[in-house]
Amino acid sequence: MKHIRRSAVTALSLAVLGSLVLSGPAVALTAGSPAAAVVSEPVVDAVAVADADGGETVDAGSDTDLRAAAPKITRAEEIRRAKTWLTDNGGRGVPYSQKKVWKDGYRQDCSGYASMALKLPKSGPNTVSLKNDGWTKPIAMSALRQGDLVIKANSNDPNHRHVVIFDGWVDAKHTSYRSYEQAGKVGTRHTTHTYGLKSGDGYHAYRPVNLAD
Repeated sequence: MKHIRRSAVTALSLAVLGSLVLSGPAVALTAGSPAAAVVSEPVVDAVAVADADGGETVDAGSDTDLRAAAPKITRAEEIRRAKTWLTDNGGRGVPYSQKKVWKDGYRQDCSGYASMALKLPKSGPNTVSLKNDGWTKPIAMSALRQGDLVIKANSNDPNHRHVVIFDGWVDAKHTSYRSYEQAGKVGTRHTTHTYGLKSGDGYHAYRPVNLAD
């Protein structure tokens, strides 16, 4: 008799337990397939990367918006702006710095100077960004016009990257050209260069996309 009662209790317990399990949410699985794992993708904050050429790169996700915000500018206005740094430091050129910004909000290195002249977003994209992120388009050296840029951006040494603002050929044979630049240990100057005219020196010609003429 006791055996029968224990069996009845056991059966009742199993029935209650089974009803509790069956009352839970149903999960449909394909026969023979493993249960799908839920994977959370890590959230990665956009980080501006600084290099020794000067300043921060523009965040990849915001390049398009920033380029669209850059106003159109004429070549004549660009050159007028470039000239301001020649005397903006009490009659002298703006001193060179990869870390400081001038009173107009632009970085005091070569790419910050070019960005200032072109009215690009402050404190200015760096040399690599000027070349690669849609601020300019490549052209032939022979096609250079006043206000175009000559850029060296592919050096492994950030201190060997550079950009100058083309100001015109010195002679009809195109053996050298005048340019505006922000040079290390020198600051702002108007000088003569042959960058890009010698094969393999790493310099190439680029046209800013926000030039109106």
